[in-house]
Amino acid sequence: MNRKRTTREILQKNNSDEAPLKLQNTIICLHNIRSMHNVGAAFRCCDAFGVGKIILSGFTPIPPRPEITKTALGAEESVSWQYVKDIFTEIKNLKQNGYILAGIEQTTEALPLHTDLIYRNGRSVFFFGNEVTGLDEELLPLMDMCLEIPQFGTKHSLNISVTVGIVLYQRLLHSL
Repeated sequence: MNRKRTTREILQKNNSDEAPLKLQNTIICLHNIRSMHNVGAAFRCCDAFGVGKIILSGFTPIPPRPEITKTALGAEESVSWQYVKDIFTEIKNLKQNGYILAGIEQTTEALPLHTDLIYRNGRSVFFFGNEVTGLDEELLPLMDMCLEIPQFGTKHSLNISVTVGIVLYQRLLHSL
């Protein structure tokens, strides 16, 4: 008979699983995110998918904050993260360390999210921008590519927390 697993069973299973190496070598960068709930949800997604690290930059709020914890459910304590003051220096460092940088943004040259170019390399960083204005214009030329999620409805964007989940799931699919 099919039944729901208990919280204890889920925890035991999750503790025995290890994220694929490509996810452990994946970083997400949240730049100029205004909502603490979105930051918390991103932490929770990163924990669920076994992402190696979160970079917070710009005016993105940083833990500890009750509003982040409310959504993260403590994932801000289990996922490695850092705040960087100078995103441009950080981008330079990431490139020097062999990371491929992908801006998640709707641009004239954006590739669909399912393109395999970003997934070939084991080390990648996905950059997410502000909920209203998106990724800063001056960051776009520094990206190796921009990726967008194909959308078919009348709305032209998704919430940042939903977008993080979709991007990480796509990364997982290419890691298996």
